[in-house]
Amino acid sequence: FLCFLQRDAKGQYLFDLICHHLNLLEKDYFGIRFVDPEKQRHWLEFTKSIARQMKSQPPYTMCFRVKFYPPDPAALKEEITRYLVFLQIKRDLYHGRLLCKTSDAALLAAYILQAEIGDYDPGKHPEGYSSKFQFFPKHSEKLERKIAEIHKAELSGQVPAMSELNFLRKAQTLETYGVDPHPCKDVSGNAAFLAFTPFGFVVLQGNKRIHFIKWSEVTKMKFEGKTFYIYASQKEEKKIILTYFAPTLEACKHLWKCGVENQAFYKLEKSSQVRTVSSSNLFFKGSRFRYSGRVAKEVMESSAKIKREPPEIHRAGLVPSRSCPSITHGPRLGSVPRTRRRAVHISIMEGLESLRDSAHSTPVRSASHNSAFIPHSKSSLAEGSERAAVFSDEVYSPADSVLPTPVAEHNLELLLSRQSNGAPCSIEEEKESEAGTPTATEAGEVRGESKASDQDIHGIGAAEVEQVNKFVLSVLRLLLVTIGLLFVLLLLLIILTESDLDIAFLRDIRQTPEFEQFHYQYFCPLRRWFACKFRSVVSLLIDT
Repeated sequence: FLCFLQRDAKGQYLFDLICHHLNLLEKDYFGIRFVDPEKQRHWLEFTKSIARQMKSQPPYTMCFRVKFYPPDPAALKEEITRYLVFLQIKRDLYHGRLLCKTSDAALLAAYILQAEIGDYDPGKHPEGYSSKFQFFPKHSEKLERKIAEIHKAELSGQVPAMSELNFLRKAQTLETYGVDPHPCKDVSGNAAFLAFTPFGFVVLQGNKRIHFIKWSEVTKMKFEGKTFYIYASQKEEKKIILTYFAPTLEACKHLWKCGVENQAFYKLEKSSQVRTVSSSNLFFKGSRFRYSGRVAKEVMESSAKIKREPPEIHRAGLVPSRSCPSITHGPRLGSVPRTRRRAVHISIMEGLESLRDSAHSTPVRSASHNSAFIPHSKSSLAEGSERAAVFSDEVYSPADSVLPTPVAEHNLELLLSRQSNGAPCSIEEEKESEAGTPTATEAGEVRGESKASDQDIHGIGAAEVEQVNKFVLSVLRLLLVTIGLLFVLLLLLIILTESDLDIAFLRDIRQTPEFEQFHYQYFCPLRRWFACKFRSVVSLLIDT
């Protein structure tokens, strides 16, 4: 699948191309993920230019992923959507994101086996056949036997679509369903993972979920530097503030953006309710961000109206991890750079600790057929107005671990024309200036110009004085504007704190945690101090 992108093409154009290629209508659950040279993950913003979001040089490596996990995957309208979500959760299971008990792990793996190789056949599936496939970061012989037992005895007759649906229903019941972990540290310095699920905000430490806050209880999320704050109001008017520290500023900003998007998608009733949010307090806005897209309720309503013949699904078979390291469909694209491969080993019950060096911080090969795309640009096209995007048909192999974003070292040459008296020089003038030896005619012209310059000194001095006057006037205007803004802010502050005006705009500001903190910790003590000083001055005047 080859397409051409304009230099200023936006993310929405590329996303629509992929969804059209996959014949996908319920596309609001998906997104495009990429990793910058610093190994920081990003979601491609659809309203912005693709080229401006990339910090590396082409070719760019991106992945088609589930961005918003469906609250009820069984309620998805089309089988193609359920299949793509199934592939994502199967990938989560392999990378250790979907934590579960051994019994649940065996059942999930058996569903995958039934969906991708069909009913058990003694002629095709010899003893120990389940051990040839990699469902989890690590396998034990006991777990492999349990998977085979369930596949043989309980799942016979299930078609792939039914096995995938049962897999989704089981995965949905797990606490870590939909978890996309962000590594952080708490105020005590303990490692933790923050994640956003269809149902709320969670904090994981090891194998335990230590915090869970519903989306309806989350009142605000913000970040300052590497510090991430989440404000919540739970039952009985109990207000809590959770503070965590991200490894970098960019990681903290990415965490905040993910939280804003997830809350808007799952909590709001209509996309018209989406508002631009700021990362900091009232008067110092910091980063501003706005979720663009439909919300979950609108997506479900739109899905119910889909009426078409079910599209054909080309399912990719399971990849045997031990007997064959990689299986691909179709020819391997020569434009895709070959990179060093290493296996990722994460135990099912080891928690999420090893994700920091594996799938969390670096892009992983796509887990689905036609799900990874690599915009490719030859040197001749890079100089033009168009770039070609090649969509790879490679199937995800557990033996492949990471494919880092290739960064090509380059030298950007900027050609500057020499200027003389404000006009570009010709080639002959450049050569003469480089020689540095003026001709006799030029020497006479220089002497004549020096006499004229003496006569122009007074004119130049007057021009300098005029420039100084203009500068002083501009500074005075800036001071007046600053004083005016401070006066308006002071007036607004007095209205917010001292008046009883019940206006929606003022009410929303009064209810923010930052304003409440400012009012009680700073404004009220300052007002009492001024009142005390005023009374003392008045008493002195009366006494005199």
